[in-house]
Amino acid sequence: MTQSQVHIYADDPTAQIFQSSAIENPYPLFAQMRAKAAVLAVPSPYEFVKADAWLVTRYAEAVQVLKDSRFTVDATILNPEAGVFGQTASEGAEDRSFLGAKSMVSADGAEHSRLRSLVAKAFTPRYIEQLRPRIQELADELLDQVQAHGTMDLVQDYAYPLPINVISEMLGVPTHERDQMREWSDALTSHSPESQGQLREFAMYVQKLIADKRRNPQADLISKLVELEATGDALSESELLATAGLLIFAGHETTSNLISIGSLMLLDHPEQRARLQADPSLIPTAVEELLRFNGPIFSPAPRFALEDVEIAGQPIRRGDLVLVALGSANHDQSVFNDPESLDVAREISRQLAFGHGVHFCLGAPLARLEAEIAFTSLLKRMPNLQLAVPREHIQWRDNVNLRGLKALPVIF
Repeated sequence: MTQSQVHIYADDPTAQIFQSSAIENPYPLFAQMRAKAAVLAVPSPYEFVKADAWLVTRYAEAVQVLKDSRFTVDATILNPEAGVFGQTASEGAEDRSFLGAKSMVSADGAEHSRLRSLVAKAFTPRYIEQLRPRIQELADELLDQVQAHGTMDLVQDYAYPLPINVISEMLGVPTHERDQMREWSDALTSHSPESQGQLREFAMYVQKLIADKRRNPQADLISKLVELEATGDALSESELLATAGLLIFAGHETTSNLISIGSLMLLDHPEQRARLQADPSLIPTAVEELLRFNGPIFSPAPRFALEDVEIAGQPIRRGDLVLVALGSANHDQSVFNDPESLDVAREISRQLAFGHGVHFCLGAPLARLEAEIAFTSLLKRMPNLQLAVPREHIQWRDNVNLRGLKALPVIF
């Protein structure tokens, strides 16, 4: 790194951006950061990267990094001994062995194209649209279960079970095995000692699920991936394990957080909720705006510079870690008019919550459809929805990158 770099250190208020105190509302800090520079040097939030990292704060530069092939998610290109995203076995990667192989989120180039193409057909907009009746049925069933009670935890009773049931049906996860997924998902995003045993349990579960599909294939995605073993385009055993684990986790985690955070934002902005209730045709637009305004992901997979690069005049050296602050880019006033305001009718939303470039979220069509149905059904069935506790009692999960609520008690 160079002497001209812009640093964030402890005496700078923006040093809080990776602290728990900033999880709920990082946007004032993002504004300070964008005003300083498009690219800031920050202490790495990852234990396995000892040097400073670069944080991209503005929209144009975020797009540049996300689509530029000179930045890679595959740390093994720079260091063949590196694990996923640069983590080594000695730093705990062995406990996440089911993610130790390459998956579409940790590979680039031809390897990424091959891995992504094997599951892409299951996530095309046309295929996903065929799921609309079933997703609607699942949403109605969940609301039926709580309707008579007049109260619910919107996270546990609605935002979580809707996407986990959808992706479980797509992948062939039996109904009676889905309750455990929440605990495993929490463990996957935690680095606490207690989580390691749960992660091993999850890896063993995915291995068992794959073995079951080999013995008794069904019309589900994992069965189809297993069936590729009879062709010359099969996944290796470790790739199959990593891909299945990724689909189970990524297929519900961020969508659950989108629904719960989005619901809270509509409760915080009753005038915007009223607009949607008056005109439900705005809901697809509102989903994009909720993703822009307060999305569930701080930064997508970390990038590593493959060569010396310059971004907005800032030299980036080969091997440097680069993070993209999606929430900051989505509040860039040079792109979004009045970005600190929630506007469910915002007509042009080039939001980056799903990323950009070759790693654009494969599940975006599914997440959009699930959120659209979730909000439409919730507002229609529970028009008087309100918080059941004081606003300041709402707690966020202690995870800077995967932002979500611990619970959202509501009455209706």
